[in-house]
Amino acid sequence: MILERLENLPTGRFHYKLLAVTGLGWLFDSMDTGLIAFVLPMLAKEWNLTPGQMGWIGSIGLIGMALGAILAGTLADRIGRRKVFTITVLMYSIATGMCALAWNYESLLFFRFIVGFGLGGELPVAVTLMSEYAPSKLRGRFIVLLESFWGVGWLCAACIAFLLIPQFGWKIAFWIGTIPALYVFLIRLHMPESVRYLITKGRIEEAKEIVVSLEKKLGVEVKPFEGKLTAVELGTETAEKPSFSALWSEPYRVRTVMLWLAWFGIVFSYYGIFMWLPSLVFQQGFAVVKSFEYVLIMTIAQLPGYYAAAWLVDIIGRRYTLSLFLLMSGVCSFFFGHAGSAQTLLIWGALMSFFNLGAWGVIYTYTPEQYPTKIRALGSGWAAGFGRIGGMIAPAFVGSMLAAGVGMGPVFVVFASVFVIVSAVVLGLGIESRQKSLEAISGE
Repeated sequence: MILERLENLPTGRFHYKLLAVTGLGWLFDSMDTGLIAFVLPMLAKEWNLTPGQMGWIGSIGLIGMALGAILAGTLADRIGRRKVFTITVLMYSIATGMCALAWNYESLLFFRFIVGFGLGGELPVAVTLMSEYAPSKLRGRFIVLLESFWGVGWLCAACIAFLLIPQFGWKIAFWIGTIPALYVFLIRLHMPESVRYLITKGRIEEAKEIVVSLEKKLGVEVKPFEGKLTAVELGTETAEKPSFSALWSEPYRVRTVMLWLAWFGIVFSYYGIFMWLPSLVFQQGFAVVKSFEYVLIMTIAQLPGYYAAAWLVDIIGRRYTLSLFLLMSGVCSFFFGHAGSAQTLLIWGALMSFFNLGAWGVIYTYTPEQYPTKIRALGSGWAAGFGRIGGMIAPAFVGSMLAAGVGMGPVFVVFASVFVIVSAVVLGLGIESRQKSLEAISGE
């Protein structure tokens, strides 16, 4: 009854405001991740860092992200999506500012770990909340559009790197990264708690109040709640506490395996490539400023990739779109690694960004749809957390290969292979969830 009225709400200002509020969190996350990638070449020169040490600056943040995703996802299923979202945004904002005060390599590693913890915790919680409010027919499009804020954040990072870092030094990037702390107040004003979460906790009257409030805002005639509550709404299906073992029960076991492998592959390749991208372009013989220009162009290509994925997920479905974009990411990354000129480097780099970030948009759509409300944030958090293991390994892996004198070609053969493998995994093990309610997909 409550969920039916929630599902029947017309798409309106509330949904777009929620998209903007959660999307800003995504933008700030991405901006921070991008800034460290652009800062690394200058930091390495100033502190005389080895490629291995540069790799660990990227990897330590991913270790924090893995732990943050798992713990925040678990916590969000217990104390609420809104609270955890707010806490994690505040955490990474403050820690980013502390990076500007880092006095040596070890202190920077510590602060980057805290930043990563906050970032990793915020992402799966935000997408869970958005997926629980977005209408079924447009849910895929909304989540991919949410993920598109990541591309805008990288674009902001590239602009900061191009315009400010050469003039004011690398610390200015981290000071700018403290801005999201002010954003917490916006969250408090405009982000409601998830109706589905409130129902699982037996807070039925609060859930009803939110639905009625949304109906008024969206111009829907408000009627008294009539009829019996469903099993989900009564809580008979969700009485037990969310547990890790539930992810491995039927029918979620195969879904969990598919998601974990897909997340590992996409995170490994993304962070291995993009954390090193300015440095790799620089090593190809381009000046630092010229490297920033090239990476800026490649970053702009991410946005149409998101929008293409947002259109396709509700037409051909999540499974085929994700598999296609992963496969094309592999093809493009192979040719990027073997580019012989600035022109081919730019073309394949832009195409690689287009397909890779489009795939990210789809996987964030696909993941929370695979689990019921009681373990949705938990399942999303564990999938993202396991994926971050790939992110921990990748930057250090690239650093060690470069230190051993291996060129770009073999490094990108590895990334291309990983993309192709996870594309096959998604196609072989994935199920389609296009235009179905969350309860229908998860079997609630």
